[in-house]
Amino acid sequence: MLGSLRWPHNIRSTYESNIPMTASKPQLLGISGSLRRSSFNTAVLASLAEAVADRVTLEIFRLNDVPLYDQDDDRDVPPPAVAVLWQAITRADGIVISSPEYNFGVSGVLKNALDWASRPRGKSKLTGKPVLTMTASTAFTGGARAQVQLSETLTAIAARVVLRPQIVIASVHEKIKEGRLADAATLDLLVAGVDDLLRDIGWTAAAIT
Repeated sequence: MLGSLRWPHNIRSTYESNIPMTASKPQLLGISGSLRRSSFNTAVLASLAEAVADRVTLEIFRLNDVPLYDQDDDRDVPPPAVAVLWQAITRADGIVISSPEYNFGVSGVLKNALDWASRPRGKSKLTGKPVLTMTASTAFTGGARAQVQLSETLTAIAARVVLRPQIVIASVHEKIKEGRLADAATLDLLVAGVDDLLRDIGWTAAAIT
C-alpha cells in the first residue's frame, strides 16, 4: 500500500517546501514543470507558497526522479518515484501546476508526469482533483499556448481544472529576483488564483460530504 511506502532518501528531496504540514490548513501540492535548479516556475511556486502560508500549506514537488513512462513498468506496484507522486497527489486537497512553454507546449517532463498521474486507468489520483494551472515564460506571451495543451491533458484525465482567466507570467526572467517573484501585481494574481482553487476545493468537499 502507498500509505506504508518508505521513501528512499533521494526521492524525499522532491519536496522543497520548508513550510510545516498542519492538518488545520488545506494541503496543496505544487508541481513545477522545470527541472532546472534555478527554474523560474519553481521560484514562482515557492513565492506563492510563502504568500499564502498563513492559511494554506503548499508543498513543491520536483519531477527530477520520475522516470519516463514505460507501459512495461505500469503495474500495481509502480516505480518508487511514481508511487511517491501518486501518494502526494492523493493526500493533497488541490494541485497547483506551473509550467514553462517549450515549442508551443508544456515541458516534456511535465507531460510525462501527467501521463504517470493518469494511471492506473480509470483510477487516476487526479480524477476529480481541483487543479490550478499557470505558465511562466521569458516570452511576452507568458506561455499561453502551453496553457491550452495543459488544460487539454488535465481534461483527458478528468481533473477539475479551475475555471478562471488564464494565469500567464510574461517576461518572467525580469520578475524573479534572488529566487523569488518580485512583481507584486503578478503575485496578487497568483494569490487570487489560489482563492479560486480553495473555492473549488470547498465545493468539492461539500459535494462529497
